[in-house]
Amino acid sequence: MCVTDGVVFALLIINKAGGLIYNHTFAPGLQALNSNDSLILAGTFHGIHAISRTLNPVPPKPNTSSVPNTRNLPTTGIESLESSHFRLTCFQTPTGVKFLLVTSPEQPNADAVVRRCYEIYGDYVVKNPFYSLEMPVRVEKFEKALAGYLVRP
Repeated sequence: MCVTDGVVFALLIINKAGGLIYNHTFAPGLQALNSNDSLILAGTFHGIHAISRTLNPVPPKPNTSSVPNTRNLPTTGIESLESSHFRLTCFQTPTGVKFLLVTSPEQPNADAVVRRCYEIYGDYVVKNPFYSLEMPVRVEKFEKALAGYLVRP
């Protein structure tokens, strides 16, 4: 799949503790953030995401006599924020790592794009024997694979 019809501005990856482990801008159009602002953004989003997981309507209690082994689905927190100028799509992995993809509002299938970024992360970062989990991502093959997928020709 190729990214088309929209613009992918940036990708941020936040570890399960709320620390920014990856930040890269792929297209111009966003106001530039210095490294301190990026760290503040990651920590703030991590906190808001955690709070949003508890701010959901209480589901109705299932009739347990007719449906055995009924479990409540886990809450996901913020999945997308949209403004007139950008869309921020969040994908949280089973291990708690969050991928934040900043795109133009016209970008179709942003959820599929962010999931593909996660697959690339798994292939080039997690499988790298020299990478330590939860640490900043500095893997050149990962950078090249992401750029090949996200940057428009």
